[in-house]
This record gives sequence, C-alpha cells and structure tokens, in this order.
Amino acid sequence: MPPPAERKHARKPRTRTPGQVTIAEVAAKAGVSAITVSRALQTPERVSAELRARIEQVVRELGYVPNRAARTLASARSHTVVVLVPSLSNTVFIDTLNGIYDVLRPQGYQLLIGNTHYSPAEEERLLTTYRAYNPDGFLITGGDHSSATRRLLAESGTPTVYMMELDEEHAGPHDLCVGLSQKEAAQTMTRYLLERGYRRIAFLAAQLDPRTLQRREGYRQVLRAAGRYDPAREVAVPDPSTVGLGAELLDRLLRQAPDCDAVFCCNDDLAQGALFQCQRRGLRVPGQLAIAGFNDLAASAWTVPSITTIATPRYAIGHEAARMLLEAIAGHTPSRTRLDLGFTLMARESA
Repeated sequence: MPPPAERKHARKPRTRTPGQVTIAEVAAKAGVSAITVSRALQTPERVSAELRARIEQVVRELGYVPNRAARTLASARSHTVVVLVPSLSNTVFIDTLNGIYDVLRPQGYQLLIGNTHYSPAEEERLLTTYRAYNPDGFLITGGDHSSATRRLLAESGTPTVYMMELDEEHAGPHDLCVGLSQKEAAQTMTRYLLERGYRRIAFLAAQLDPRTLQRREGYRQVLRAAGRYDPAREVAVPDPSTVGLGAELLDRLLRQAPDCDAVFCCNDDLAQGALFQCQRRGLRVPGQLAIAGFNDLAASAWTVPSITTIATPRYAIGHEAARMLLEAIAGHTPSRTRLDLGFTLMARESA
C-alpha cells in the first residue's frame, strides 16, 4: 500500500474524452487506412455504402470528433457554407434551407445559418462574423444589398450565389443567381384577375422587403397599362406578415376603398387572413370579393374556398443554388450564371 504522501498525490487514470480519439484509432478499428476514413467523412460519395456504414459505426462507438481546424489547414477548405436568410419562421425560407441541406450535407459540408431579420445592418454583422470561419461559399437571399455587404463579399473572394430573385437592377452581370422573376409572377396574377373580369383590384402588402416591392411593381405595371390603377386600393405596411395582419389590412382596405372587387395579397399569410376576415364580415368569396395570394403555402389549397395563388419553387431554388455553389467552389464556371426556375399560377376557388 503506498505511503500517505504518495496516496495524497495519486490520481485516477483519465478517461478519454471524445475529442481525444484520433483518426488513426478509427482507421485501425475499422480495418482501413486513415485516408479512407477521412474520405468517408469528408466526401462520403467517394466510398461504398457498406464501407461508409462501417466507418460511421466505429466513429459512433469511439466518439470520434474530426478536428475541423486541422482539416481546414490540410485541405485549405473549411467545409462550411454560410447561408443568410431573412427569416427562420417563414415557411418559404425553411423550404429553401431544406433544398440547400439535401445537396451540401452528402458532400460533407456544414451550414452556418444566419437570420438577417430583413435588416441590412444585421446582414453586414453576420457576414463580418462568419468570414472569420473561412467559409468555402456564401448563399445569400436576394440581390438588394448594402454597399458595405457588397464590399465584404467582394473582398472575401469567396464564391457566392444569390437566391430567390433575378433582380437585374441590383445584381451584377457576373453574379450567380437562382430564383424567379418576382415582378413577372405578380404581373401574371394581375393579368389573370383582369381576364376573370375583375376591374377594381387592390393590393395588400407587409414586410416590404425587396421581393414584396417587386411584386407590387408588377401589379402596378399591369393595372396602369390597363388604365385601372388606383393608389387608394393599395395598403402596404412594414410590419412582419401574419394571418392576423391580413385580416387587419383587409378591414383597412375596405374602409378606404369599399368598391374593390378583388384583392391581390403579396403572400399567402395575408391572403388567408383576408379570406377569414371576409367570412367574419359575411362577404362571399369570390362572389363579392375575390382573393389571390403568393407563394402557395400548404394550407392555401385546403381553405374554403381554396386560395388562388402563385406557386414558387422554394426547395428547388435552394437545391439548385447549392449545386451552383459547389461548381463555383470547385473552380468551375457554371453553365448558366442566372437560373430562372419560374413559377406556376394555381387557379383555385377564391378568384
């Protein structure tokens, strides 16, 4: 038995923490080389499904955690991509994130997701913060950015793809963009309402982000060309869009322009709220007031009546933007630098 002095300083053997497991230990237990383990974790598509499953099982058993800093130094890549969206509660952007994830995750990339809250200042702050992680690429929502944001992106020299819109007014000639023409989609809906015989068409808008403003401009252009535009039939507020706000804006509209026969809402949240408020007020839809939306949220097909709207390819935008970014990261020039994924008018019962 050790003397008391020795017992005082004796320590129990340290238990190994997950971060202490080395790639060599994983390789030894899996019966493969360390290079094969690295390949299975970083570019899993380059190894067989059976081998990948075996290595992943060993990783779980040993609690191996890759050293990202060492990996970055060895490969000159961080295997991270920064994604900036204006909202993490809006279904539109959640769908886009799912499309991005389904492309980048199998390629071994991690996402650094930032919520700009529709704020240019917050977007600049997030970019400044995330640049310290040496990301391999940026996926940025929209094309309308502050000069400081544009400068940060240019100075980084990091491949960047802009998502959701194809705004030639703000996007540079060499910018990589994936999305749709918000203005053209709104023009299509406004023409549809005119073709259905509606003549006093109103517009409800919230948030007033660049995509909403482009939709409003498309609405205005068509009605002006038809000699039917009346600014009194517009209600636009900067508040975050909600179903409840749609009900409030409908009430405000009918106070200032009670003769409206159709309402084009800048998104389906507002359209659903407007529909519910019509029902509370005893207004028949579309008999007394037609309602149209934008984005085709899932519930819009199941309201009574179902809502006429514009379906936007949110998942596909994220998916294709991520694919385009991977090409740029690999040093290739994408075959198309501006990818228009279009939209679909969903003609339903409300208009």
